[in-house]
Amino acid sequence: MEIRTYSSPRDVKTYDTTRLREEFLIDDLFQPDDIKLVYSYIDRIITGSAVPVNKELKLTAGDELRAEYFLERREMGVINIGGKGIITVDGRDYTLEYKDGMYIGRGAKDITFKSISASEPAKFYLNSTPAHRTCPTVLIKLNGEPSDGVVIVKPQNKVELGTLEESNHRTINKYILPGQVESCQLVMGMTKLEPGSVWNTMPCHTHDRRMEVYLYFDMGPDDLVFHYMGEPTETRHIIMRNEQAVISPSWSIHSGSGTRAYTFIWGMAGENQAFDDMDGCAMKDLR
Repeated sequence: MEIRTYSSPRDVKTYDTTRLREEFLIDDLFQPDDIKLVYSYIDRIITGSAVPVNKELKLTAGDELRAEYFLERREMGVINIGGKGIITVDGRDYTLEYKDGMYIGRGAKDITFKSISASEPAKFYLNSTPAHRTCPTVLIKLNGEPSDGVVIVKPQNKVELGTLEESNHRTINKYILPGQVESCQLVMGMTKLEPGSVWNTMPCHTHDRRMEVYLYFDMGPDDLVFHYMGEPTETRHIIMRNEQAVISPSWSIHSGSGTRAYTFIWGMAGENQAFDDMDGCAMKDLR
C-alpha cells in the first residue's frame, strides 16, 4: 500500500509539475491480477483498484492498517468500469456489470474479486474511508428493479445539469449518499459528460468539510483532461489520462476540461455528507 502525506496550500504554491503529480496524481491503477491501494493522510481515504484476470484477488489489510482485516474499522465503495465481475463478501456473491456499484459496510471480513471472462476482465475502482458504525452491504445499479441486497439509483439522484452551449452538459449519478445508500461518511457517484461537452464542475467550488478523489475514464488513448486544483486565487493544473485518479484536498478547487467528453467517478470523505454543502468560487475571483 502506497502512503501519501498531507500537503499545505502554502507549500503547493511552490510545486513544479513533477512535484504536483507526485503528491496528487495516481497514475498506475488497474494492473492485471493485482490490487493497487493508495492511502492518503487526507481524511484517511484509501483509493485503489482490483483487476482480476487469471485469478481471484483477496483484499487484505496489510501492515499499514494494523487491522485483522481490511474493513475492521472501515467502509468501502466500489464501481466497476470493466467487464462483468463478481465481488464475494463473507460468502455472498454480488455480480457487477459495467458501471454497477457496491457499498460494503464495516465489519465485512472476507472480500474477493474475480472476473467472469479473462478476455474482458472487471476493473473494480475502490474508495475506502474510516467508519465508526456498520451500514448494510448493497449492490447499486443505475437501472432496474430493487430486490434483496440491490439498490437502484433513484430518479432524483440522476441529476442533469449544464448546457451544450456552455460545454458542460452532464448527468450526475449519485450512488452512495444519505437517503439512498447509507454510509458512515463515504459519499460516492459518477458524472458522465454528453458529446460536445468537456467541462466538469465549473463554476468550481471548494468544501472545507470534506476532501474528494476523482477518477477519469471513458477516454481515448490520445485524449486528455486538464484537472484544475489549488486555492481559487492560486490555481494549478495536472494533465490526466484515461483511468487515472487525482486527490483533491478540502482547500482545493477540483474541476476539469477535456479534449472531448469523458466520465469521472467522485468519492468524498470528511465532516459532512450533504452533497450540496459546497462553497462556490466566483468566476471573477479565479486566478
